[in-house]
Amino acid sequence: MRGTVVTMDLRRQIIADGAVLIENDLIAAVAPWSELRAEHPAVPARGSNTDLIVPGYINGHQHLTGDRLIQSSIPDNLLPGEAVFNWVIPIHAEHRPDDDELSATLTLAESLRNGITSTFEAGTVAHPDRVAAAANKLGARLCLGTWGWDVEEGPYAYPVDEVLDRQRQMLNLNLGPLITAWVALVGHDLMSDELVSDAAALARARGVGMTFHMSPTNSDPDSYVARTGKRPMAHLHDLDVLGPTVAISHAVHIDETEVALLVETGTSVISCPWAYLRLGQGMSREFRHLALWQQNGEIALGCDSENAGDMVDAIRTAALFAGLAKDTSVDATIFGAHEALELATIRGAEAMGVSEHLGSIEPGKQADLVVHDRTLLEWIPNSPDPVLQLIWGSDGRSVREVYVAGTRVVEGAQVLGVDLEELAGEAAIASTELLLRSGIEPPSRWPQS
Repeated sequence: MRGTVVTMDLRRQIIADGAVLIENDLIAAVAPWSELRAEHPAVPARGSNTDLIVPGYINGHQHLTGDRLIQSSIPDNLLPGEAVFNWVIPIHAEHRPDDDELSATLTLAESLRNGITSTFEAGTVAHPDRVAAAANKLGARLCLGTWGWDVEEGPYAYPVDEVLDRQRQMLNLNLGPLITAWVALVGHDLMSDELVSDAAALARARGVGMTFHMSPTNSDPDSYVARTGKRPMAHLHDLDVLGPTVAISHAVHIDETEVALLVETGTSVISCPWAYLRLGQGMSREFRHLALWQQNGEIALGCDSENAGDMVDAIRTAALFAGLAKDTSVDATIFGAHEALELATIRGAEAMGVSEHLGSIEPGKQADLVVHDRTLLEWIPNSPDPVLQLIWGSDGRSVREVYVAGTRVVEGAQVLGVDLEELAGEAAIASTELLLRSGIEPPSRWPQS
């Protein structure tokens, strides 16, 4: 495969007119095009020196079910909590197995088309076998979770023992070669101390990661302080929950002490900046994620859901994170395109515990590769710094080809595993029926005739 190769290796080497040799599911060699062509003259080659080849993007937090079938339908002017409790949860409660598979197919297809090869599901899947079927059909790499909460009423909220049994069943599923499972809790103040402690122990015993939501707004810190006298991260640290295999989604409203605890314990934070801006959650005022990065904390990026981040695009998300870092610090030198691409690739892979196999283009790693077409209008003329142009001048829509474990899953900007016309028809019917069952009527703020 020929192109300018952004390796994301330790040297952050960029090989102009380079090439990547794939053997089965692995990267066998990375070198200048002329060298590899001379060494392997009989190997079929794709691409040209105008292409840009980067590692597959890492999406650390994505809801695959629920929101997708009512994409961009939840109003963006709701009071805090309304979107979740008046929309998202009722929709999830009415999801059927077919809805789970269709929703996951749509989200993962968009992910692949935009260059996201690894998706970490957020833990709100009712029928994991059907979501796994969608991922296997598309050839997407996926880490999958299921519902876990034991406080208040809601879909799949059970006593602690039943929640843990559900997690064990999830971990025991035979999901496919590209799919793994982790322990997933809803988080917030919707998990008891007993549940989060036992779930963390289960994850450690099974050698898997664990994820949950926490502190996208001030409501979680307020709740924890009122109940325990401590902020969430301090309380979770006391419960021996934090650690290098734990990935906490959001953690926007954390203080300096909590930042220090996250860094000290190696706990990862998944930042979903588009969700915080769309929902008005105060990230531009409380940008502790920059402090985490400055202290060498573990950070990955997430696209969240289709009624929060809306577009499933790692480059768009990385650019926003970089812009917020510059603007909130009032310092354009502090963070830029190159650091943003790190979060979408190798540093994201490190935060999610998969950097041994993913996140950079190096011999021996999995051949998860993304090819951006630099003949498109937004790339003309080509910048001497392709990373600068990728983050600030383009997004996932310039992706032409995607490979997962050496298999081509996107060609000519089209996802190979789906019939888009057929998928659109199924989605239209499923969306209408889902809204009818839930009793929700999406409004239009402006009159439509």
